[in-house]
Amino acid sequence: MNFSLLVYSTPATVALSFAGALSAIAFLIPTLVGSASAAPLPQTQNPPVTTSKNSVQVPNYLNANPNPLQFPTKPEEVRIQGTVPITLAQALELAKRNNRDLQVTILQLERSRSSLREAQAALFPNLNLNSSVTNSGNGFRSRPSQPTTSFNGSAQLDYNLYTSGNREASIRAAEEQVRVQEFTVETQAQTINLNTTTQYYDLQQADEQVRINQSAVENAQASLRDTQARLQAGVGTRFDVLQAQVNLANAQQQLNNAFSQQAIARRQLATLLSLPQSVNITAADPVQLAGLWQQTVEESIIQAFQNRPELQQFLAQRNISEQQRRQALSQLGPQISLSGNYNLLDQYNDGVSVTDGYSIGLQASLNVFDGGAARARADQSRADIAIAETQFATQRDQIRFDVEQFYSQLQSNLNNVQTSSVALNQAREALNLARLRFQAGVGTQTEVIDAENALTQAEGNRVSAILDYNRALANLQRSVTTRASR
Repeated sequence: MNFSLLVYSTPATVALSFAGALSAIAFLIPTLVGSASAAPLPQTQNPPVTTSKNSVQVPNYLNANPNPLQFPTKPEEVRIQGTVPITLAQALELAKRNNRDLQVTILQLERSRSSLREAQAALFPNLNLNSSVTNSGNGFRSRPSQPTTSFNGSAQLDYNLYTSGNREASIRAAEEQVRVQEFTVETQAQTINLNTTTQYYDLQQADEQVRINQSAVENAQASLRDTQARLQAGVGTRFDVLQAQVNLANAQQQLNNAFSQQAIARRQLATLLSLPQSVNITAADPVQLAGLWQQTVEESIIQAFQNRPELQQFLAQRNISEQQRRQALSQLGPQISLSGNYNLLDQYNDGVSVTDGYSIGLQASLNVFDGGAARARADQSRADIAIAETQFATQRDQIRFDVEQFYSQLQSNLNNVQTSSVALNQAREALNLARLRFQAGVGTQTEVIDAENALTQAEGNRVSAILDYNRALANLQRSVTTRASR
């Protein structure tokens, strides 16, 4: 049921934001940092570079093609022209610049800001100007008469004086939606950084596996030469030679698999970084400990609760639902609007000057009965509020689990680094002794092969321990992230 009141009066003027450090083993640091060397990397000439605000230099030819609709149609357009070594810092910079998922999320943020400006437009009146010029006369079959030309112009001003809180709730809901999207951008950026870091470590591991398996092939070749020399000297057996040949074939097969995994890891990271079609990359950083975590698990959990954008996102979503509830209930309150109109009318050559007129109206409406639709929409929003609160609690518990999980992995992997380093030295010594025993005729070829395999495994275990530690550290840093300024 609606009612309205229209008043005509004289012209009027209308006015219009780990207790303490990880128990790190001090003597490990100089031993481990930089001790696992990567395979030799191709060198490049000094390329043109671009520098970001944090002084990370990246070659210009690694930037993504500015045309997102690029569609290669010739083999030479996708053929790899060169492999460029990049550091982890450069990879993170490229991910920030080139990653298309992040670009889409930023565009969605801009869309939310435009929606906010649309909602804020309700704070101002609407002004419409209309005008027309009309020429009229008798029809073609009638007796000719002098045609007349007239001008008609009008200005219409409308403004909602009172909306029972609908306008304010709409603006606040749009503001909270911008906050939600800002948190989404932040979460997306952190996820991309984590993915880039872990995939860079995957590439380092693939490079190291190539180096380790190349070393295994060289050791197997050396053993084969020793057994062949002993056979020719009459102190060896054909069985020893066959064993060495089989061991070499197995090592070569492992090397082939390592090359394949290396190629996959390179292309996987290149895809994440949205690199140009003709460029491949390899890891330039040596395999070493990425750092130590200086907080206890309890301090880490509290910092995670304070910093994780997901929790703030659920709170913002709860605020949106609260404003939507107020919007729904506002439909049951009175709505008052003001309108003003000014008209000009002039008919040419009629001897009468321009005539004008105006009107000012005040209109009020009240929805007395809507069948319960507004309250039903408010109840839907109340349910959304409860859902957001429940999701907040679930995310809070998940954040605590993530911190505890990666903290535990960090400690375990640090111990594994120490153990694997000792085992690697022991495996090297065991291989030297096995070869000396075999050359002296008191050992067997089987002992040498076993020692070679043990050395290969020990080298792989050590690399895995260091990179698993780095992965756990990256995940812990993501779980206890220090957010940028709002």
